[in-house]
Amino acid sequence: MPSYRAARTSEDVMRELTAILREMKDPRIAEAMLSIVKIDLSSDLSSCQVFVSSMKDLAAAQEAVKVLKNGAGFLRRELGGRLKLRHTPELRFTADNSIEHSAEISKILHRLEQEGRHED
Repeated sequence: MPSYRAARTSEDVMRELTAILREMKDPRIAEAMLSIVKIDLSSDLSSCQVFVSSMKDLAAAQEAVKVLKNGAGFLRRELGGRLKLRHTPELRFTADNSIEHSAEISKILHRLEQEGRHED
């Protein structure tokens, strides 16, 4: 039963953090076009590792992570107010380049598809 609760809470945290990030007025966050890729919530719900990726590049994600780490207290308070948890998990942010990586894979696949059409 605890694994179901953790999975459900993880989804809730991801949804609410995404909404909070969209509402933030800081230009360093808005310009980075951030996306929360993955959340690792501890089994006791005390800590949460948030993997953030940027549509621009890894450097933009790393800069945004610095801003998010400085505002972690604010984000935790907002999250606690929205989710009504007894204890809001401690938030730790990590930059991730998975969006950039998937865009590169998509370009390669598109190029291979074009080359395959030219051979026919």
